Amino acid sequence: MTSIKKENFCENDVKKLENTCQQNNAKISVEVGAKQVNLPQTGSKCSWEAEEKDAVLDTDPVKGLQSAELFKNANIDQMHKTGKQRGSEESSATWTQRKVSAGQASKAGNSKPSKDMETDGQVASCNPQKLKSCNSVCLSGEQEEGDVVPESPLSDAGCDACISDLGGPEKLSKCQSSSGDSPAFEKESEPESPMDVDNSKNSCHGSEADEETSPFLDEREEMNMSKPINKSFRIQYGDAELESRKSRFSAKGCESFEEVDNSVKEDTLHTKAPGISSVPSSECKGAKQGVKRDSKITSHFMRIPKVEEKRYRKEKCEFKPQRPGRKVAKYTPPPLPSNKKWFGTPIEEMRRMPACGARLPHLRPSATHTVTIRVDLLREGEVPKPFPTHYKDLWDNKHVKMPCSEQNLYPVEDENGDRTAGSRWELIQTALLNKFTCSHDLKEAILRYNVAYSKKWDFTALTDFCEKVLEDAEAQHLFQSILPDMVKLALCLPSICTQPIPLLKQKMNHSITMSQEQISSFLANAFFCTFPRRNAKMKSEYSSYPDINFNRLFEGRSPRKPEKLKTLFCYFRRVTEKKPTGLVTFTRQCLQEFPDWERSQKKLSRLHVTYEGTIESNGQGMLQVDFANRFVGGGVTGAGLVQEEIRFLINPELIVSRLITEVLDHNECLIITGTEQYSEYTGYAETYRWARSHEDKTPRDEWQRRYTEIVAIDAFHFRRFLDQFGPDKIRRELNKAYCGFSRPNVPPQHLSAIATGNWGCGAFGGDSRLKALIQILAAAEAGRDIVYFTFGDVELMRDIYSMHTFLCEKGQTIGDIYRLLLRYYNEQCRNCSTSGPDVKLYSFIYNTLESYAHSTDDEEEDEEKGLCFED
Repeated sequence: MTSIKKENFCENDVKKLENTCQQNNAKISVEVGAKQVNLPQTGSKCSWEAEEKDAVLDTDPVKGLQSAELFKNANIDQMHKTGKQRGSEESSATWTQRKVSAGQASKAGNSKPSKDMETDGQVASCNPQKLKSCNSVCLSGEQEEGDVVPESPLSDAGCDACISDLGGPEKLSKCQSSSGDSPAFEKESEPESPMDVDNSKNSCHGSEADEETSPFLDEREEMNMSKPINKSFRIQYGDAELESRKSRFSAKGCESFEEVDNSVKEDTLHTKAPGISSVPSSECKGAKQGVKRDSKITSHFMRIPKVEEKRYRKEKCEFKPQRPGRKVAKYTPPPLPSNKKWFGTPIEEMRRMPACGARLPHLRPSATHTVTIRVDLLREGEVPKPFPTHYKDLWDNKHVKMPCSEQNLYPVEDENGDRTAGSRWELIQTALLNKFTCSHDLKEAILRYNVAYSKKWDFTALTDFCEKVLEDAEAQHLFQSILPDMVKLALCLPSICTQPIPLLKQKMNHSITMSQEQISSFLANAFFCTFPRRNAKMKSEYSSYPDINFNRLFEGRSPRKPEKLKTLFCYFRRVTEKKPTGLVTFTRQCLQEFPDWERSQKKLSRLHVTYEGTIESNGQGMLQVDFANRFVGGGVTGAGLVQEEIRFLINPELIVSRLITEVLDHNECLIITGTEQYSEYTGYAETYRWARSHEDKTPRDEWQRRYTEIVAIDAFHFRRFLDQFGPDKIRRELNKAYCGFSRPNVPPQHLSAIATGNWGCGAFGGDSRLKALIQILAAAEAGRDIVYFTFGDVELMRDIYSMHTFLCEKGQTIGDIYRLLLRYYNEQCRNCSTSGPDVKLYSFIYNTLESYAHSTDDEEEDEEKGLCFED
């Protein structure tokens, strides 16, 4: 509503009250000066958090660039900064208009922009300079590299020169895409059709939000918008304020119309009680922008509370006058040094593997652990031998249906033209053993055993890569050396992978340990699209599994595809030139019991938070979090190219998890131990670029696995910003994070720290400060320290550290903090009529705990009633 409409609403209600007053008290004349109510605003130092949620996915790369010294991380989101200025200008203009209409133009002080507004304006204004400086850095870098032979993913030429020119891994991220605003988000896996979540509408593989949010709810809310809520006065001020004003009139008798009008308008300017629906501030406007990505137009209308919610508001959040002598609880965190790049416990003191790990037991297969190699012949530096010696096949719904299975039949025509069932594996061998001279030959070979998709599959990206991206010498090397070696690797599947591979289905607690050589054979078959029954998209037996064949990687003209292909061909060149010698373990963990969060008495663990570095580079030896899609890998075989997809590309052995892992449920995670990094990169999403081959120096454990432990946990996909603050959603995210962090039967002293960041804060609409607090709680409950990377967001780094320090100083337990989250929902979000609450989460926690500390009288009364406003 505009301010003019709101004034009209107020005039109507005031006239009614004036008429009632004149009828009952016609002979009484009381003159009372207009009193200015000036209760403290319930703003937050983090007041612009909701505005900054409007992260634009995959925007123009130039918009995401930042100064190389400030942002060295490749895994950060791209955002626009115009939301802050717009929100500030709109808010200031609205307040000025109200003052003029109220006859109080002389009080111009309140119309001045706040410090936050001025600061935000300065930040936004300096953004073009940062873009310009970063562009100059990138251009100068390109000029310097012009005289150096660039490294090719298809060969080692130019590798040394490239490394010396770029200055090693430390300078890798000089021109990486970064967020121009805070908070910066490292987005979780992008929604990818058909197996992955879509922001607008989903297939059968949509996010959890589609399963639990019915579109009919929005329709009912939209229909109810036309119904008045006890007239407009209640819309603007809420039930409690209306009751307060009625009682004020009955007690004072007949006050003049001018007094009422001034009181109403001054309260609009100076009073805002949390929990009472009021005029949307600039923060709420920013929050609207933050959910514009997934919301309908009706989402921006005021939600009409149900009868139960109205009653709850009257009982729990009735406006109470401030008690005389009570101090205002308005907490501001102490200032922090402005030049620090990290806060908290030094990262060197955090536990890492192998230093903190216990000695592993002997590797043996069991009912809950499938081992596909000869453990008795496992030697360091030697390629593991497969087990059993000869190929054993199982064609059922509990195991991977192998391309080389005798049951993998395909309709073929005999000499007489009759169609019979032939061996599809023989057809695959015949097709792939033909010589490839161009991308057309490769396309024809793949379609020979995928005839049903000959008119559906598109090989434009593969053709463009071979003909337009690669140099002639590189293309020749690809077709004469790399692809033939990949064919041999794929066709060796029956002799390399001799044991049936079980599927990691839902509700299973099972591990699979296989060799890196076996994984490379699986990936070669995935490249040539040989896996049967995995191409159907709807209502097939594998519809609850991610894609594994690479056909979607070959389609379209996305500029991302050539860089993906470069990264993957680098991997295939490396593993065909020299066989890898390690093992990798895939573990599906399903928990049935979770902590009682409300009653947990554990204290917070140690924290290291920094805006520099990345999870994969600086979190070595720690538990590294994959911001996963519930279909693990997200869009890695499609167009997706954010945090999860990038990790799956530079560690391609992770892609095999898509072959065996069914969609994750709310109480499940996937843990992958031992994968190797083969590539380095720069950029993010549209700016992603393959940089060079990477030599992984991570040590191996007793099972010959790299000390690289990655956990895939999928955040909930929130369609509306406020939904994530609901008790059930907070509990869901806590349980999901705890599932990924917890290791039953492992003592805490043997658990490494967790390397994580803005989990679920990109395409899935999560609030970065809430998600940070949730992960801190889950890590503490699991007995782990936490290393948090904000991916270039300095403000978020400082906010997280200040909150963690504050909670530790106040002696808050996990249960205490959990109850604060529930209370925040009840008082600030439950009946919020806009897209985002006026009081931000961290500001609410600060002020609530400070109010308890300063309240020396009636503490029991405050605890029973709950503080519904800052007093």
